Amino acid sequence: MSSVVTPKMLRPGAETAARPPAQRRRRKPLATRAYKVFRVVALIVIVLSFLAPLAWMFLASLKTNVDIYDASKTLIFQPTTANYETVLGRNNYLSFVFNSFWVAFASTALSLIIGVPAAYSMSRFAMRRSALVVLMARIIPGVSLLVPWYYVFSNLSMVGGYTVLILSHMFVALPLIVYILMSYYDSMPLELEEAARVDGLTHIGAFLKVTLPLSMAGIATASILAFIFSWNNFMFALVLSGADTKTLPVAIFNFVAYASIDWGGLMAASVVVTIPIMVIALFTQKYIVSGLTAGATKG
Repeated sequence: MSSVVTPKMLRPGAETAARPPAQRRRRKPLATRAYKVFRVVALIVIVLSFLAPLAWMFLASLKTNVDIYDASKTLIFQPTTANYETVLGRNNYLSFVFNSFWVAFASTALSLIIGVPAAYSMSRFAMRRSALVVLMARIIPGVSLLVPWYYVFSNLSMVGGYTVLILSHMFVALPLIVYILMSYYDSMPLELEEAARVDGLTHIGAFLKVTLPLSMAGIATASILAFIFSWNNFMFALVLSGADTKTLPVAIFNFVAYASIDWGGLMAASVVVTIPIMVIALFTQKYIVSGLTAGATKG
C-alpha cells in the first residue's frame, strides 16, 4: 500500500529540499540582476566623479570670468577663445611647455639609467639593506627636503637652473622606478638567465640580452609614471626654478593674484597642462596595466 507524503509530514527544511531544482533557482536571477544594476550604477558614479571636474575645467576655459560666476550659464553660454589666446600667446607658455618636457624627460632618463641596473641587482642578489634605503627615500616626503636642498644648491649657485630641477625630481622618480622594477624582476624566472649563463654569458650579458628585453613592459610603466610625476610637480619647481626655467604648474600660479583670480586663464592653462598627460596615458595604458600587474604573481 503506497502512502502519499504531504508537506506537513516532512521534517523542517524538507519542504524546500523537495522542491524541483528549477523552482529552487528562481531567486538567483533576481540577485544577479540586482548585482548588475548595482555595478552599473557604481561605475557611472565613479566615472562621473572623475570626469565632472575635467568637464567643468574645459567649459570654464571657454568662458569669461563673469560667465564662470554666473550659475545660469553653467552649460549654455557664449564660448570664447580669449583665455587660450592669453595663455598661448601673451604669457609665453610654449617656453614653459618646453621646460616641463625637458625636466621630465631628463629626470626620467637619468633615473632609468641608474634605476634599472639597481633594481636588477637588488632583486637578483637579495640586497635587502639597499632596498630598505631606497624605500626610506620613497617614504620621506620631498617637501621636508626643500629647505636643505635650497640651502645647499644656493651655496653652489645652482638654484634657478635645469640641473637642480632634474636632480630634485630624480629624488622621487628613482625610488619609484626601482621598486616597480624590483617586483617585476622578482616575477621573472631565474631559469632564463641560468640557461643564458650556461651558453657562456656573464651576469651582465644575460641581463642585457635576456632579462632587459623581457622587462620592457615594466620599464615603460616605471618611465611613464616617473614622467607624469615630474610633469605635474609643483612644489620643487616653485622653490628651485628661476624666471627662465619655470615649468607649467608654476606658470599656472601666475593667474592667482593677491586680490583676484583669473579663473578663465587658470582653467585654460590647466587644460594645456592636462592634455599631454591624458594623451600619454591614453596611448600607453596597456603598458601601464601590464607593467603594474606583472609582479603580482611569482614565476
